[in-house]
Amino acid sequence: MENENEMSDRMIVYVGRKPVMSYVLAVLTSLNQKGSDKVIIKARGRAITTAVDTAEVTRRYFGRALETTVNIGTEQMPQEEGGSRNVSTMEIILKSSGQTGSQPEAQDESSLEKVQEEEERGSGTREEDISEVK
Repeated sequence: MENENEMSDRMIVYVGRKPVMSYVLAVLTSLNQKGSDKVIIKARGRAITTAVDTAEVTRRYFGRALETTVNIGTEQMPQEEGGSRNVSTMEIILKSSGQTGSQPEAQDESSLEKVQEEEERGSGTREEDISEVK
């Protein structure tokens, strides 16, 4: 049996410079493992936008079956020249609200492929998104 540290490390996804779908796959894998009903997505600085995109794509794939909690903060990072600078941090906790290890509503591969296609087209602001706001 795994010890508690190994299980908790498996439930944390650290976001960096990889594409969003890499992190979505890691989150989905963690949520679908036995005994895992929550995943923590952690990011600092510029990676925060990728973490938010990861959480949103995962929520879209799971439908309404996930509860989301967001914690934000600031860390002081030492600089090579001396002194320190502030870096924003974010922790997004996704918890399945159904059974432990519940399967997503969209169980076929085509729904995940649709989400991937949307992400490939770009998750940035599009012309039609701007017109809806006006």
